[in-house]
Amino acid sequence: MLTRREFAKIFAAAGGTAVLSSTESWAGGQAPPPPGQDPSQDIDLLIKGGTVIDPSQKLHGPMDIAVRGSKILELSKDIPERRARYVLSAKDRIVTPGFIDLHVHCFDGVGIGMNADHYCLGRGVTTVVDAGSTGSFLIGRFIKDIVQTSTTRVYAWLHIGTMGAAVDPTHRYQNGDWVVPETTARAAEQNKPVVVGIKVHVQKNLSTRPQDLELEFVRRALQAAEATHLPMMAHIWDSYYPLPDILKLMRKGDVYTHCFNKFPHNMLDANGRILPEVREARHRGIIFDVGEGPHNLSMSVAQKCMEQDFLPDTLGTDLANPWGIGNNDRDDMPTLVSRFLALGMSLDQAIERVTTIPARVCNFGMELGTLKVGNEADISIFELREGKFDFGDPADEKGPHRVGHQMLVNKSVVCRGQLFANVV
Repeated sequence: MLTRREFAKIFAAAGGTAVLSSTESWAGGQAPPPPGQDPSQDIDLLIKGGTVIDPSQKLHGPMDIAVRGSKILELSKDIPERRARYVLSAKDRIVTPGFIDLHVHCFDGVGIGMNADHYCLGRGVTTVVDAGSTGSFLIGRFIKDIVQTSTTRVYAWLHIGTMGAAVDPTHRYQNGDWVVPETTARAAEQNKPVVVGIKVHVQKNLSTRPQDLELEFVRRALQAAEATHLPMMAHIWDSYYPLPDILKLMRKGDVYTHCFNKFPHNMLDANGRILPEVREARHRGIIFDVGEGPHNLSMSVAQKCMEQDFLPDTLGTDLANPWGIGNNDRDDMPTLVSRFLALGMSLDQAIERVTTIPARVCNFGMELGTLKVGNEADISIFELREGKFDFGDPADEKGPHRVGHQMLVNKSVVCRGQLFANVV
């Protein structure tokens, strides 16, 4: 079995993120067996001795994972090391399906886009969905430049605005003639399975159009979504209309992102109680996504909702360019999971919200978010550190800071059968 020092010699890391060395990289099923090694070995990579947490199979316990090529070959206890060409020790580590982030902005080089391989893959996130950075106008370029060049699995919520959020970030609804459901639906249909849904923003300062058009743009997004049989993701905060007026338009499977914001018309009434229309929306099958972002997650609102037994369905980060108007470098998926551990969510509940549940929200064209045998080998390995961690409040820098006692830190990740390691 490789020691940590030996493992570090095989893989190199740049900037703290997981990047294979160019001369000693390994991809499952591609490298020949080392000289003198038994060619009958049937496992390319064996992840040994970790605590596997896979909510899709209700697993939480010590297990080994065998990978051959790009698929999971076996998941069981005490797989013999002699069967494996490479063995990675996961002792004292948490092993999960690769995380899925339903809300990022990764049109790298355009607007607020960040690099998914650097900021997501290096944190244990193997699948991301870009949340409306592009509309129908640039979806082809997004696929060519981002989807096809990334190791991370990249999908897209296609924006109902023709230009999208990255190209036209502040006035995407200035011209109603550029919000055309037929055009969006055609582009979405032509670019499946990369396009997994339709995105709409419901926010005052994104348009100088009259108030009555706010719901009209939601209706147009729904028209495109219905025509393509896709879900809609609605960014809703600081809107003209009360939240119930918007939620009642949404359908089963649609996503309300930034659900724990503290702007007017949020999920709570004046007494801090969850609105009955919010509970009714969940009963109808609306998905509630955190969509953390730089100002969108209020820890106090989240805590009040969770105290009323209202947990989010998914933990999207809204991760964007850390050096621009988006998040800072610390607001990644493992940190967001740790925030919710500090709010009282269990580790299994949190992992379910970044694996099993988001895998059900979108049709990715394959089964993700699981460690089932025969499925894609997307696997994340974490250290769960104990200590005292100050998580602050993303929506209120001057508000009370939240202190937690666990921090999830990614150590290695397997994506498409390829192994990457953080060695810093």
